[in-house]
Amino acid sequence: MAEERKCSHAGFWIMLVLFGLGLGVSLLVNFGLLVSMAVTHTSGPELMTRGGEDEFPRLHERWSYGKGRVKAVRLAIEGAIFRERTDGFFSTSRYDKIEDILRQIRAAQADNNVRAILIEMDSPGGGITPSDEIYHALKRFKQSDGKRKVVVFVRDLAASGGYYVSMAADHIIAEPTAVIGSIGVIMETFNIKGLSEKIGITDVTIKSGANKDLLNPFHEVPPEQRALLQKLIDDMYNQFLKVVKDGRKLDLDTLRPLADGRIFTANEALKARMIDEIGYFDQALAVTKKLVGEKSLRVVSYEQPSDFFSLLGASSGPQQLLNKLDPLKVERTRLMYLWRP
Repeated sequence: MAEERKCSHAGFWIMLVLFGLGLGVSLLVNFGLLVSMAVTHTSGPELMTRGGEDEFPRLHERWSYGKGRVKAVRLAIEGAIFRERTDGFFSTSRYDKIEDILRQIRAAQADNNVRAILIEMDSPGGGITPSDEIYHALKRFKQSDGKRKVVVFVRDLAASGGYYVSMAADHIIAEPTAVIGSIGVIMETFNIKGLSEKIGITDVTIKSGANKDLLNPFHEVPPEQRALLQKLIDDMYNQFLKVVKDGRKLDLDTLRPLADGRIFTANEALKARMIDEIGYFDQALAVTKKLVGEKSLRVVSYEQPSDFFSLLGASSGPQQLLNKLDPLKVERTRLMYLWRP
């Protein structure tokens, strides 16, 4: 009987400890949110003087190379270029890869001491719109001061949308083993008409017009709809051609044979005038100094300010985990500047 009472008391204390831990975490999180709100409130007049956080991002600056007053900002563009948001654990913060890149460009533009952006490119491309957004943000950076320059250093890959972004550069240097090109547009989907007929699945679509369900996976694509989609592809392709034509100063007769979606080695790209130089990071730094006319250049990179609460908020939340497990959440059909071998 004594042993049974001991076990009962142990369970009680375990439940009490767990309850206390839960209460402590809850109080800690709420205290952090209150502190964050108080800091935001007290810094209001200063923010009003300088401008909004999205217009003038406040990022931490990390010293990377060199010294001096004149600065260059290192900006990494890695992986697929898609605007995909990630919810935090408490849905208090979101991470958007494209917005993070755009914020760094805006921060560089707002700093009068920044004369160059050095992009470290390693991307197969991605969405058409985010690629174009980054390209135009870099163009605006240069237009904000005629002395400002953009240099692209290709570590491994600058294909499709990655190459599109690179067209904002004054100089493109690639490592000897880099892959360049894949100028073109792609739209991918799947068709399960044959499979659905075999297993007895019937499509029911109520639509307002003949073309409202373009690329319905349960139906073959009729010629007239294929023509509509091809025109869309061609328009986006012509936009890509124009950007490369202007960026590399190539005439269309020279450019079109290169722009059939193929990829090039660094040596081939150099001969075709798709890049300016083959080399490594130290050469990219030397080129940047030369373009801005400075013997000494302070190279920095930006980091988002973070603390315990922002990290807790940025971690994947329950909804994010459920989205990954949802069998119906498949990648949507979209137009892409993307090299996908």
